[in-house]
Amino acid sequence: MIKVLVVDDQAMVREGFSALLGAQDQIDVVGTAADGAEAVAAAAELAPDVVVMDIRMPRMDGIEATRRITAGGREVHVLVLTTFDLDEYVVDALRAGASGFLLKDASAAQLTEAVRTVARGEALLAPSLTRRLIETYLEVRTEPRTEAPSIEQLTPREKEVLVLIAEGLSNKEIAERLFLAEQTVKTHVSHVLTKCDIRDRAQAVILAYESG
Repeated sequence: MIKVLVVDDQAMVREGFSALLGAQDQIDVVGTAADGAEAVAAAAELAPDVVVMDIRMPRMDGIEATRRITAGGREVHVLVLTTFDLDEYVVDALRAGASGFLLKDASAAQLTEAVRTVARGEALLAPSLTRRLIETYLEVRTEPRTEAPSIEQLTPREKEVLVLIAEGLSNKEIAERLFLAEQTVKTHVSHVLTKCDIRDRAQAVILAYESG
């Protein structure tokens, strides 16, 4: 059973998402919150597996709430939902520790699948928020990009896997691209996360692009 906390400052949105997700098999909406501060407190009390998080909220926004929740010590995956199709929100959310980013105009089926995806520990970006948007945002940064020290620890094959993660490929797709067994790819992904000291594939995407 996937325990979900729904966070949004609009009551109708909270209730709608809660009813939609609560009707799905193996998903249990354990609580709701109306702002980031409430979300942090509720996450600590209810121990959800997934937090469906709005970005723009009073008192504390979703980015800061995500940062505090993911830094809390237990494994919790944050799926950020927003009406704002802006590049910087993608990067800020992922840097804060979010595992997924979806626009509020997504269908009910897309939202449900997104919750299941991030609950499995996989990264998810809305189709309209592709790697091109992340790359475009990072390209306008003024500081030069250099390979992070942690990436230097990776083997050539692990670097290949990291690049393909950044392209948005799943383990199965990476296996097909590199002619490897899917279990071998899973092992390489695990090594990448461990050596680079990152928590999931979402952070691997940001690390790859920031390192050029």
